[in-house]
Amino acid sequence: MTNTLLIIEDNADIARLIQFHVQDLGCHADIAPDGNQALEMFRQNSYQLVILDLMLPGLGGLEVCKQLRAQTSYIPILMLTSKSSEQDRVLGLETGADDYVTKPFSVPELMARIKAQLRRIEALQANDSSPEPPLRIGELLIDAARRHVKIGGDEVALTAREFDLLKHFASHPGRVFSRMQLLEQVWGYHYEGYEHTVNSHINRLRAKIEVDPAKPRYILTVWGVGYRFCETSA
Repeated sequence: MTNTLLIIEDNADIARLIQFHVQDLGCHADIAPDGNQALEMFRQNSYQLVILDLMLPGLGGLEVCKQLRAQTSYIPILMLTSKSSEQDRVLGLETGADDYVTKPFSVPELMARIKAQLRRIEALQANDSSPEPPLRIGELLIDAARRHVKIGGDEVALTAREFDLLKHFASHPGRVFSRMQLLEQVWGYHYEGYEHTVNSHINRLRAKIEVDPAKPRYILTVWGVGYRFCETSA
């Protein structure tokens, strides 16, 4: 079945460029030039991926992202951001974007990011037919079938990428992963220089599941190497 993407981008040349290249991935893409039109199109159609420009006329990209996330938690959102706006990228991820690509971007890199997101959705759909039993580590409960996480009985709101990262760690207790390995195994691509994406997600994940993020019990830093998940009940 052909995947259909929604490109939310007010620059017509960039939007058409992306639309042209995703055809090589076997995808169809609709284009929305502003946030309000994008939300209306999203309500009326079924999409497998949203490519969202942060700087939009009228309703901004962050607000669009927030409203999309209020409607569904399972559609990947890939955000396009300005290269100089580090804070905007962080806000985008915190609002619910699964990934970001900075402008000006490399077309092959953007296509690799899109393919990685689509592979993740296919894997999630395949897992729906054979759900895994919940994982319990100390007070942490990870329900892969429902994509829910609880700490001491209280539900924790995670983005789709944060959940994937946590589940990957918890499924391999004690194993040390470098940032590049996490990019390859959780994000589905490898690009040097994007290790800070992993750092940002782990910092936000710790803030949500750790009692004291400065002294984590679950996701531990292995200095000079990467990260590992605790081997015993935290």
